[in-house]
Amino acid sequence: MQDLCFFFFLIFRRKLRILAHFLGLLSKCMEQILEKDLQIAVETIQNGGVILYPTDTIWGIGCDARNEKAVQRIFQIKKRQEAKTMLLLASNWEQLQKVVGSESQKAKEIIQQSNRPTTIIYPKAKNIVPQLIAEDGSVGVRITAERFSCRLCELVGFPIVSTSANISGEFSPRVFSEISEEIKVQVDYVVKYRREDTFLSKSSKILKLQEDTILIIRE
Repeated sequence: MQDLCFFFFLIFRRKLRILAHFLGLLSKCMEQILEKDLQIAVETIQNGGVILYPTDTIWGIGCDARNEKAVQRIFQIKKRQEAKTMLLLASNWEQLQKVVGSESQKAKEIIQQSNRPTTIIYPKAKNIVPQLIAEDGSVGVRITAERFSCRLCELVGFPIVSTSANISGEFSPRVFSEISEEIKVQVDYVVKYRREDTFLSKSSKILKLQEDTILIIRE
């Protein structure tokens, strides 16, 4: 009986090793697909293109925040009035500082302590195209912790535009399957990563920084 149990144990252990090897190969393959996806998305942005990509909230339309033609294309795709600005995504605090003219310790503390995506509107924008700057000179920026969008910002080396993947005024898609074909066919690249996600994402919390006072715009 002991010999039989030991025999089955050896078979089970071998199957576990095969499964672990298979999962390792699958993980490596997925990483290669992700890196290729990132490479194409980065090249598209650097060449002045517009992409459709996953973020830490809902899917977004994005481009280089320094490229006026690309930004203008997004306004056209969304049929959005230029008076309504779009926010930016950054990979970290240091990158955020490239587009914000004043540093706020209060804002930094809020970002570090927040347990959900939080967009902060800063009073002084810099180094981005005028269409992304509000009439009062402010700009909305969010530091993303989501894997794809964070890595994308890192590789681009500068915050990128992020606006909901919908026609202005219409329903904001929570998952990729809800994005209309009208949007998909107008961008230069549609990211493959996370297309199958079924988790219903929500928009971020929005705060506005005024000197050292924080105003809640959207909870």
